[in-house]
Amino acid sequence: MRFSLLRGVGIPLLLMFMNSSLFSQQDTLNQKRLKTVIAAEVIGYTATMTGLYTLWYKDEPSSSFHPFNDNKEWLQMDKIGHGVTSYYVGLAGYEALKWSGVSRKKSIWYGGTLGLFFLTSDEVFDGYSKAWGFSWGDVAVNTAGSGLFIAQQLAWDEQRVLFKYSFRKSKYADIRPNLLGENLLQNVIKDYNGQTYWLSANIWSFHKESNFPKWLNIALGYGADGMLYGETKPSNELAQDPYRQFYISIDLDLTKIKTNSEFLKTLFSTINFIKIPAPALEYNTKNGFKFHYLHF
Repeated sequence: MRFSLLRGVGIPLLLMFMNSSLFSQQDTLNQKRLKTVIAAEVIGYTATMTGLYTLWYKDEPSSSFHPFNDNKEWLQMDKIGHGVTSYYVGLAGYEALKWSGVSRKKSIWYGGTLGLFFLTSDEVFDGYSKAWGFSWGDVAVNTAGSGLFIAQQLAWDEQRVLFKYSFRKSKYADIRPNLLGENLLQNVIKDYNGQTYWLSANIWSFHKESNFPKWLNIALGYGADGMLYGETKPSNELAQDPYRQFYISIDLDLTKIKTNSEFLKTLFSTINFIKIPAPALEYNTKNGFKFHYLHF
């Protein structure tokens, strides 16, 4: 899917501002708040869909609705981006409904599936685009992203395993800036070679009776490199094959750092989707093991 990472990263960057630290929880249903949330979601959904159509689809040739199998492209980095988007949109939807006083289970199910609804609507646009198509692979990872949030919230009433993101600009962005980004902001969104996605698990949350630091996480990461094209083929300009990268590292859950400052609580919650720079052990399918004193 074209520019899928704009939906895989750009949206979470915005939605993380809708975090639990910004809302005081409501014990009973507040109709005024609920109406505000519904109105904001309807307006936001309409504006986003209109913007997507205007920017990406309006001038593109259309066709009858059709599927498209893009599961092998970008070594699945775009697919993970979809899952991350669905997860964080669901988190934002849940927090907004809880702020309105909606019951726990309804907030989880209705809010948690907001990302799946949003991204499935986006897939419909692709389905009518001649250049792309409706991707069942995208729908699968969108569902998985929403499922990760919903399952944890139902089981533990908290998110013990978080999706996180890190980025470093790759050398390939300057070779194909039209596809991988012409500036740093576009690189963050489009340059798959520089992105790493993480599953960051809070150790203390699984052993709350222990004296283990509440803020310390262990993170497993996935990335890919050497990609100038969506297809899995040698990058001819540099005569090298794309390859996968796997990482293990430490991380922080910033929301579990004790502070009496409301500003810091809001800041920590807002940026908690970013994986902190830390030592990491990498295994890649090209050169094997590699240790990073500081990886980001």
